[in-house]
Amino acid sequence: MASALVEAERLGLDCLQVFTKNQQQWKVRPLEPDAVTEWKHELDRLGWHDRIVSHASYLINLASPDDALWEKSIDLMGVEIDRCEDLAIPFLVHHPGSSTTSSAECGLERIAQAYKRLLAARRELRTILCLENTVGSGSHLGRTFEELAFLRARIIELTDRPDHVACCIDTCHAHAGGYDLATRESADSALRELERHVGLRHVRVLHMNDSKGAMGSRLDRHAHIGEGTIGNGTSGARLAASGFGSFMNNPALAGVPKILETPKEDSPKGTPMDQINARRLRRLTQNSDPAGRSGQTRRRG
Repeated sequence: MASALVEAERLGLDCLQVFTKNQQQWKVRPLEPDAVTEWKHELDRLGWHDRIVSHASYLINLASPDDALWEKSIDLMGVEIDRCEDLAIPFLVHHPGSSTTSSAECGLERIAQAYKRLLAARRELRTILCLENTVGSGSHLGRTFEELAFLRARIIELTDRPDHVACCIDTCHAHAGGYDLATRESADSALRELERHVGLRHVRVLHMNDSKGAMGSRLDRHAHIGEGTIGNGTSGARLAASGFGSFMNNPALAGVPKILETPKEDSPKGTPMDQINARRLRRLTQNSDPAGRSGQTRRRG
């Protein structure tokens, strides 16, 4: 796993999201002690202790009405949490879940009850669990900021652990889910909605992705920054006028790790697209927006 830290450093990044296991398998091999030691050595060398994120397995469905799958999901989520604890990873992002054959209300309650079990078994927890917004396709929960806020509040009501429940906001998911991020004005409005319902202080991770799908399309397809329906072009001026300018220059989000979940490939000239995407975002903090506001120059992403 330590090679992920080395690769992120080589690419000029300063935060990282990892899987601590194969995300498509229920079976989990224990972490090798040597791998943990090597990971922590590289983490200490880089000093990235507050900017590492893990993403939980896509197999987990804490909203499932099927008792067997629900129990299996709780068990695997527990493994994900414990691996973050072992690796000193501060943030664990996960999709809330899908209610499938039950109602959204039942699905949300199942998630909250799962959290009650998970947190009751881990009183000394350091890892912060981050509910990620979704595009809301099918019966997937967590599309709206109101739903995320309701779920977080219900979890806190059941667990009394507010410091361990936060949110991750994915720009592609928000846009495709119905929040228009294509302009500074519309994105600022969406951020005000986010502040009103969730509170920006509770947004601990950002996924910075452009969207192949149109606003409100419910299509979860990530694009390179500026090459989708949010950025509308890769020039500095076009990007600065998009919602990416809003996210990169909002003071409340300045210290939040900004993760690229864009396609992992090289440009036609052979440059890793992670470097290009990071550069496109970082330069937004060096320019004034169309209304004349200027952003800070120090960002994580």
